[in-house]
Amino acid sequence: MEHFDAVVVGSGFGGSVMTYRLAQAGLRVCLLERGKAYPPGSFPRSPHGLKQNFWDPSSGLYGMYGIWSFPGTAALVSSGLGGGSLIYANVLIRKDEKWFTDQKPDGAYVPWPVDRNTLDPHYDTVEKMMNVQQYPFHRAPFNRTAKTAAMQEAAGKLGHQWQLLPLAVSFRSKPVEDWRNPDDNSNPPEFGAPLHEPDGNMFHAHRSTCRLCGECDIGCNYGAKNTLDFTYLSAAARLPAPPDIRTLCEVKSFDRAADGRFHVRYVRHAEGRTSHDAVPEQITAGKLVLAAGTFGTNYLLLRNRAAFPGLGSQLGRRYSGNGDLLSFILRATGPDGNCRHIDATHGPVITSAIRVSDALDGGGATGRGFYVEDGGFPSFLAWLLETASGLPDDLRRTYEFGKRLLMARIGFDLNPDLAADLSKLIGDCITSNSSFPVLAMGRDNATGVTTLKGKYLTCDWKRQDSEDLYRRITETGHKIAESLGARYQDNPAFEFFNQVVTAHPLGGCAMAARKGEGVVSEWGEVFDEPGLYVADGSVLPGPVGPNPALTIAALADRFATHLIESRRQS
Repeated sequence: MEHFDAVVVGSGFGGSVMTYRLAQAGLRVCLLERGKAYPPGSFPRSPHGLKQNFWDPSSGLYGMYGIWSFPGTAALVSSGLGGGSLIYANVLIRKDEKWFTDQKPDGAYVPWPVDRNTLDPHYDTVEKMMNVQQYPFHRAPFNRTAKTAAMQEAAGKLGHQWQLLPLAVSFRSKPVEDWRNPDDNSNPPEFGAPLHEPDGNMFHAHRSTCRLCGECDIGCNYGAKNTLDFTYLSAAARLPAPPDIRTLCEVKSFDRAADGRFHVRYVRHAEGRTSHDAVPEQITAGKLVLAAGTFGTNYLLLRNRAAFPGLGSQLGRRYSGNGDLLSFILRATGPDGNCRHIDATHGPVITSAIRVSDALDGGGATGRGFYVEDGGFPSFLAWLLETASGLPDDLRRTYEFGKRLLMARIGFDLNPDLAADLSKLIGDCITSNSSFPVLAMGRDNATGVTTLKGKYLTCDWKRQDSEDLYRRITETGHKIAESLGARYQDNPAFEFFNQVVTAHPLGGCAMAARKGEGVVSEWGEVFDEPGLYVADGSVLPGPVGPNPALTIAALADRFATHLIESRRQS
């Protein structure tokens, strides 16, 4: 069998970082990604393309989106080369310094096995690799992003901290030296300008700066997003000994042979066929790194735990949805009571955030802290929103327009100009023009447990365990809406079905200072299972608070350093 020094399973924020770092250190690395590659221009936009853009190989679907749904929680995940970076909203923000702790049910606070000072050098490295840039709201045409201005205004009225966010998006044609210096006039932000990439990228594709189209979460066809395939994996492809990157390769099982090698069994999918036609293959590795996402890694370890007795009783515990809650600010109005122009289709999906303090911050704050970030969406969703929100009025306008055509046809109306009539047919567009989603995330309680029921993964997590956090989030959402003369609306899953939908599932393979308290050490290595590593959101022992991508990548960078050094010493 073909042998590698390390096999990495999954190409998200943990897997891509580990792949690059290990290959850079001279290891022979194989990256197995179950999804396919998405060069610029390949993300679907048509109804038929979007219909096919889900992940279910048994039905012949090999698209990006996967949905895990359980009674109390559901999660949106991604399959594809670059993992979650293909569909996330680009936010790379550090975990708050005082939030590196979690509270047990008995009220005792337990610190994480790593802290902010430990991670800061790794945060620096990842930010540089991802070409992080602050949203340039102070420069045209980016200063016309009305949802950003609305959030800034709401924060001022409510007395909360507001900040422009660091994003993995190219607003400037050249890489930035320090994203905290937004006034670099030698490298100004530009709309739709060609990107300067002297070393190219793994797709040999031309890229441009952000076009403010609001399509970040459905894949950026212009290459403005600095996704992991354009950053870490492209850098890995330029190495003297690049990793072997295999797409449409889904790992099914693994164990350790008597000689200490990991045997990794996977199937190779083929588009146009179902998983029943997948070809089984097998490779071996000296080190095995699982980075298949929280649910993917939990599922693989639970399915294969009999081969790894060191996994212990903590596997599957401390699941968290990172306090995620998607809601909506509807029909904002100005001081005159008229529709307030928001146009959430203009700009990146997320640009700024309101931060609500945590009791850990001191200063009289109470409860658990959270962030509320402005949201956006692509133009075609604005059409759907407008249609869904005003069906009776749509019918009335259609009737009026049909009557106008009929009068012209039979000669009772001699005016041939239909421009104004067509404009009226579209309607006033108040809902789509004055509304925008907001995404909150914070420090929920990591009380969930993932297990197997037969061949299926289950997750027992209850919203009630974090009810105080969600109450505070919804209260803040109502106040934001009120400050903008708008109405606040929870998403239907949360309001009617008591289900929290998250984009950031975390936990199940928690880091800990010692065995019996978690699954992996502070270096990402499974206790009592040398050479077996986990490097994705499942290692987080609790919520990050803000968006977790940067913290996951920083931890993976730290894990890689340890793996490399320990291998040199052995």
